[in-house]
Amino acid sequence: MRSYPGTGTVAVKSGCFRFMPELQIFSPDGKSQKIPLQNTRVTVGRSSVAELCYADDAGLSRQHLAFESDGRNWYVKDLGSKNGTLLNGSRITERNPLKPGDRIMAGHLIMVFDSGQGVQQHTQAVVFVDPLGENTSSSTMVTDLAGVISGSSTKSEGAISSATAVQALIRAGNELAGERPLPELFRFILNLAIEAVSAERGILMTLENQKLEVRATRGEGFRISNTVRDRVLQNKESVLVRDTSSDEAFRERRSIVEQNVRTLIAVPLQTREQIIGLIYVDSPSLTREFTKDDLAMLTVMANVAAIRIEQSRFAEMEKARQIMERDLEQAAMIQRQYLPSAAPSVSGLELAGYNAPCRTVGGDYYDFFAYPSGRVAMVLGDVSGKGMAASLMMMGLQARVQVLIDEPENLAETITRLNRITAAHCPPARFITLFLCILDGKTGELVYTNAGHNAPLILRAAGGYDSLTDGGPPLGIMADFAYHEYRTHVEPGDILAIYSDGVTEAMSPEDEEFETGHLAESIQSRQEEPAADIIARVNEDIELWTKGAPAADDVTLILARRLP
Repeated sequence: MRSYPGTGTVAVKSGCFRFMPELQIFSPDGKSQKIPLQNTRVTVGRSSVAELCYADDAGLSRQHLAFESDGRNWYVKDLGSKNGTLLNGSRITERNPLKPGDRIMAGHLIMVFDSGQGVQQHTQAVVFVDPLGENTSSSTMVTDLAGVISGSSTKSEGAISSATAVQALIRAGNELAGERPLPELFRFILNLAIEAVSAERGILMTLENQKLEVRATRGEGFRISNTVRDRVLQNKESVLVRDTSSDEAFRERRSIVEQNVRTLIAVPLQTREQIIGLIYVDSPSLTREFTKDDLAMLTVMANVAAIRIEQSRFAEMEKARQIMERDLEQAAMIQRQYLPSAAPSVSGLELAGYNAPCRTVGGDYYDFFAYPSGRVAMVLGDVSGKGMAASLMMMGLQARVQVLIDEPENLAETITRLNRITAAHCPPARFITLFLCILDGKTGELVYTNAGHNAPLILRAAGGYDSLTDGGPPLGIMADFAYHEYRTHVEPGDILAIYSDGVTEAMSPEDEEFETGHLAESIQSRQEEPAADIIARVNEDIELWTKGAPAADDVTLILARRLP
């Protein structure tokens, strides 16, 4: 066992190494920090109760996301955040398992997950061969980035002293300042490294999901010592072998002899304390033997290159995030066109509706359908989950309701048919709750059916309220379920309130829900006000209840008052 500052405990076994699971968190200013995942649940958000609190990040919700462990695997879970959580560029709606190297974006943060499960190295372009002994001869030199920069390395004389090396580094810095896509950048970095030390071939590899992946090569058939690899990745060391034929550790290695490799350098791609890969160069001849200046120069050059690689990755993720945000804005604009711009005018009734998605797009749907008979149908549906998937299901629901809603004679048959169609097209683990009713403004007769939705309220003008609790299961779960319709009466002055769970499940900072009682009280205290004004006041009450925290779910509310 050895312990390395800032990296946790490292256990070496069979050429692999193990860390405590951790996050590397990149902030917008380019700084990063490593956070060990020591507990089984770690939350991220603006709230001070979050284990990882970023109070100044306006893009985060109070409790934005959580990292959770079941003892074997780690997962990431969005906590109903307003702006959502991206995993490798895709918005998540459920708890997702994490793999090493996964990138999580929330607000203005990028978090990279490292499980510490060790590195497996197998590629077609390179083979890692039998390990060398720990003892190396005078032909082998070892240094690290700190020693090169300070010029006081205790491992070797690995400080830069050659003017040629300094000029090469200046050129590399200037060249790497340009914008290049990542595949081109990998090739360019390798070419710079080979030319800087006059090597004859080389290979650049990066750690992706805890595996070394070949990103660029010049030459083929690379056979690299396990010990060299592990020193670079594990100890953050740069290794130079001046002459393999004079080094006992290499001289007897058939794999090295077959390649006719005579001199080699391997250096880490290192950003601050993180190793993201390595660069390996060698030559089959000794027309130019690699020197300590070559080792020092390539060590620094690899550090500059690693920082540039990470900047490019950050830029690509930011670009992907901006594209996604633009697409979501366009999707939200389209979705809003599927919701009513205003409630219809129906004799004997005053109607109002409201919808606010907790994200750019939402999974709630509501609508009014006025009939020549003087009756009006009202529907409110809530798709399970959030984000784009819920939005697409909502638009599909809207299309089916439009087809089936032509003043039905029997609401039970209508919703039974709607359920059958929904079940045939509903993805696994998804469902839709829906309340459908028809109200007669002249007689006050209310016919309704409910598929697992919150029980609407009838707030009586004389005081008190009734809950319409009858109904069946959500749509999409039981394809052959036969729903029933129910009847009641709305008296003059009464208000029918249909709502989504985003209203009653709004949470206070003390984790208390708004609940049905607060909704009823909020409406009844303004019973004589216009319906649209009542909805505005209910929203104000919810905001006071949550202390302005972002909504965790879509908020949708329909009010129908029967006029005297």
